[in-house]
Amino acid sequence: MATISGVTLLRRLLLAAAAALLLLLATSAAADSDSDRASELLALQSRSKSGVIHLDDHSISRFLTSTKPPRSYSLLVFFDATQLHDKSELHLPELRREFSLVAAAFAANNAGDPASRSKLFFCDLEFKESQSSFAQFGVNSLPHIRLVGPEVRSLKDSEQMDQGDFSRMAESMAEFIESRTRLRVGPIARPPMLSKMQITIICALILIWLPFAAKKVFAGETLLHDKKVWLVGAVFVYFFSVAGTMHNIIRKMPMFLVDRNDPSKLVFFYQGSGMQLGAEGFAVGFLYTIVGLLMALMTHLLVRVRNLNIQRLIMGSALLVCFWAVKKVVYLDNWKTGYGIHGFWPSSWN
Repeated sequence: MATISGVTLLRRLLLAAAAALLLLLATSAAADSDSDRASELLALQSRSKSGVIHLDDHSISRFLTSTKPPRSYSLLVFFDATQLHDKSELHLPELRREFSLVAAAFAANNAGDPASRSKLFFCDLEFKESQSSFAQFGVNSLPHIRLVGPEVRSLKDSEQMDQGDFSRMAESMAEFIESRTRLRVGPIARPPMLSKMQITIICALILIWLPFAAKKVFAGETLLHDKKVWLVGAVFVYFFSVAGTMHNIIRKMPMFLVDRNDPSKLVFFYQGSGMQLGAEGFAVGFLYTIVGLLMALMTHLLVRVRNLNIQRLIMGSALLVCFWAVKKVVYLDNWKTGYGIHGFWPSSWN
């Protein structure tokens, strides 16, 4: 019995040793596989001009869904759709460029720290090429950015960047990364608007042009000495001010929209206070400009007319046109916002 017990014990020890060896080999293989994936991502990153790795359904499976957490790296994924690049309200091309700037800043500011560079990779997914991956992430609207951390098992559990943060472009993306990963992105270097060669050519042209310009200025023969130019400029500034042009430029608002119910029709006036199209801004600006020009006509030119009947006729006509224009503006404001404007007689008249 003692001999049998000894043989049994020996077999158990051998089985335990074999299991431990297999576990060690499996752990080593998994570590090597994770290391291989990180090295592959680094290679793909180095081949990309912008530092952003282009992924598809196969690479999502390779680097995320077929791996078991924890992984040694995180992926920041920008979801794109080329067919929506013409939708100016989405700003997808601009956001994609800002995403590339963040990727380049992270690579440049962590060039001396290979460990940090291998912990985060910037990637993008295109809808037509990766519809399955879009579904796995649960993405149904753009713009969209997701951070897939080392511990994430299901892609739908990855962390989404808040839609409201896209307004600050690259800076908000960098803050999102630093707050979630504890990695440093560093300062973002934006490319200059003009190259050194372009600046040199412009400076040379200015130097050549300066003597001729000085001669014209001293002789009083420039456009700046013409009163008509100042008059047209003042009307131009007034029109674009009251038309809300700066709002449209800053917000990059479209001139019009396509009717969702009938694509052959265009929508120039949007009902709702949250949005103003360029066309309706210009329409209101035109009405305001008519009123302003008529007021200037009555106060500066009409007073020089000697015939009193002509003065009265022109002034009455101008007031009627002003009343019509103001009424149209009030009507449009009421239709758009729902707020009404009411007139009241002076209390002393009651």
